[in-house]
Amino acid sequence: MPYKFLVDTHHNLCIKCKGCMAICKNYNKTPKGVNRIQVVTINEGQPGQLNIPLMCLHCNDPLCVKVCPMKAVYKREDGIVLVDKDRCIGCGYCAFACPFGAPQFPEGGAFGSKGKMDKCTYCVLPYEPEKDEKGNVIYRDPVPRCALVCPCETILAGEMSEITKKLRERVGALTASKIESLFLF
Repeated sequence: MPYKFLVDTHHNLCIKCKGCMAICKNYNKTPKGVNRIQVVTINEGQPGQLNIPLMCLHCNDPLCVKVCPMKAVYKREDGIVLVDKDRCIGCGYCAFACPFGAPQFPEGGAFGSKGKMDKCTYCVLPYEPEKDEKGNVIYRDPVPRCALVCPCETILAGEMSEITKKLRERVGALTASKIESLFLF
């Protein structure tokens, strides 16, 4: 049951309302200058302009996990990629490895230690998971707020088979050559 983000770029749905950015900042209480999600515009003002929400996509094979010398960045069984700020030394290897620019290194404040990596948590942190009577962790179904508020459903989030099904319904009869414009990692 891996959880993923899928950004539908083929249908050019994003209207750049930045609701995803606002809800993320509010829900996660990130400090000024830290944006776990950004809306990037490609070919601005030209034919073919495309707005793309970019955030950690919780990749199938995350490079950030592979390059972290302290093993601070890890992937949970449910596919969500997180960082242990107690282990992070702020080396920045993850930032160089990530093709989406998701890792950030905020400085100071009540949010975190200076230079520790920060990124999208799929809205599962800083909240502690519940435990059953035997002490086993019970992961709740994560609900990333950015996907909830996206009025155009550009950001799809959830269990991989569910969002893939939704995408297939959208794509319909598109040829395989056109599907390459969909980001799925």
